[in-house]
Amino acid sequence: MSYPDPFDERSPWDEATETPTKENKPVTTAAPEGPAPFKIGFTLKAGSAFEAEWLTPTVYGHSAEETAKRGAELLSALKSEGLIELTSKAADYTRSQYKGSAGNPGGGAAPKRFNGGKVEPVASATPKPADDDCPHGRSLVSKANWTALFCDGPDGDKCEPLWKDKKTGQFKANK
Repeated sequence: MSYPDPFDERSPWDEATETPTKENKPVTTAAPEGPAPFKIGFTLKAGSAFEAEWLTPTVYGHSAEETAKRGAELLSALKSEGLIELTSKAADYTRSQYKGSAGNPGGGAAPKRFNGGKVEPVASATPKPADDDCPHGRSLVSKANWTALFCDGPDGDKCEPLWKDKKTGQFKANK
């Protein structure tokens, strides 16, 4: 048994090149079948705020080049067909129809921000008692029969929670 010479100039992965003749027609490949292994997902966000609307279209392809071309076609179609503007108008309409809930009569969610990979309420959304010395900031939690401000500090370094007095409406520590 003989093996190919590994030091030969030709790579074993090289394909033989043939010139088409009348007898030897070029082979045409059929369209690939089965699921497309390449995927591109886009996130188009209307604004920097947490509540801004998003479009998250996805395209698939059988090669990276095909997928990239489909992605460019999709983004162009979203713009030319007016889908981006229509999404914004639909989101505005939906927000205008929201009446809020008992805990939030004005509608919409409390403002939020990202900090260290976590969503946190914006400081102005949480009341700050005058005598509170918590350096970490606090989060407001309301349940059916109680309301409290909890420290946002790291575990092991949290300040005492402040509980809302039902009679006065003031927050104070249980001491």
